[in-house]
Amino acid sequence: MPAPNRLADVAREARSWFEEHWDQSLTLGQWWRALAESGWGFPLWPEGRFGRSLSIEEAERVHVERRRIGALGPPTGIATMLAGPTLLTHGTDRQIDRYLPGIVSGEHIWCQLFSEPSSGSDLASLRTRAELDGDQWVINGQKVWTSGAHKASYGILIARTDPDVPKHRGISYFLIDMHQPGVEVRPLREMTGRAVFNEVFLTDAVVPASDMLGGLKDGWSVANTTLANERSGLGDTASRGGGRLEITDNDLSMPIADILSAEEQRLDADRMPRGHHLLNRMARELGRSIDPVVRGRVAAENVTGEVSRLSGLRIQSMASDARRRGEKAPPSPLVSVQKMAASKGLHSLGRTLLAVEGAHGMLAASDALFDDRAMETIATAYMISIGGGTDQIQRNIVGERVLGLPGEPRTDRDVPFKDLPR
Repeated sequence: MPAPNRLADVAREARSWFEEHWDQSLTLGQWWRALAESGWGFPLWPEGRFGRSLSIEEAERVHVERRRIGALGPPTGIATMLAGPTLLTHGTDRQIDRYLPGIVSGEHIWCQLFSEPSSGSDLASLRTRAELDGDQWVINGQKVWTSGAHKASYGILIARTDPDVPKHRGISYFLIDMHQPGVEVRPLREMTGRAVFNEVFLTDAVVPASDMLGGLKDGWSVANTTLANERSGLGDTASRGGGRLEITDNDLSMPIADILSAEEQRLDADRMPRGHHLLNRMARELGRSIDPVVRGRVAAENVTGEVSRLSGLRIQSMASDARRRGEKAPPSPLVSVQKMAASKGLHSLGRTLLAVEGAHGMLAASDALFDDRAMETIATAYMISIGGGTDQIQRNIVGERVLGLPGEPRTDRDVPFKDLPR
């Protein structure tokens, strides 16, 4: 743990920078560029790579000072949660120099091309193929449940480059341009009414050989870095120091003042995750906070949310310690514990929100209270239970890698992929 005077110095320096540079007359793009160049947007990241190589405790102080000033945080989403950290762990200097600036500035949206129709929980059984043709890879296959693909400029993609070896050993990891003729994106409507997810068809799409991330057939190892960050992020966005707004794809030319005005009702008044803030507000405004049963349930939900936040900080701290030692942080199975807790917690939070609403919880859409966010929480909880690895898969990981229980029988681990039954 950093010395108290070190924490105070970091807080003082961060506060000074935010006081001097935060300006609501700036556009979103101008602010994100300034924040990225300062290193205060991603303080856990390495110096020289839009970060400041801070510890998790120091980074938390930075975010506290930013929130105190009222400044917006950096871009959020797959670009900064998954693509950026994976690049920093496995990327070459050329890859990092090319792609990281667009990630931290919010200029480029990224998507994750992992899941496939025939390989959901068993991701290593993927069938999308990548074949080398001169100095580029030709990609053919289909991906599904791809968040944000309809808006993405780039994607992180895993594909099979060698069918003659067991399934985990024949996968490579690529950075792919989504704006090319060989990429077709079709939206998928979900139970919330939105179409955040997509299916993506890849037909002779191309990736330069220089945009393979990690070594040939090292894709499974690289993908596990991505998945660890995804599960940790899904488990607790608060652990990443999320600011007053979660912003992923706003118009970069929009003045910050306009964004704040439009989003004023969605701002978090404190450090707790947004859903828990909504629960507290709902209980107060509906007069349910005096009901001892309701108070007990609300308190339990807030405790669960805080434990999840602290658990996320612990995982982040382990990763930042490894980076400071100059090591590549191995994917921690503890993120599976975090994600399972988030899944269970979000289902519980949704039920508690509806219980607090009482009979009003039967209403929907414009008739519902609080913008129908109670029912939206219920619907979103199922996505958290599936996305980033189902709850059942996470239990297997925890049982085998955390508790040391015997693994499930796996008869296909050492069989060449081409010999597996279709």
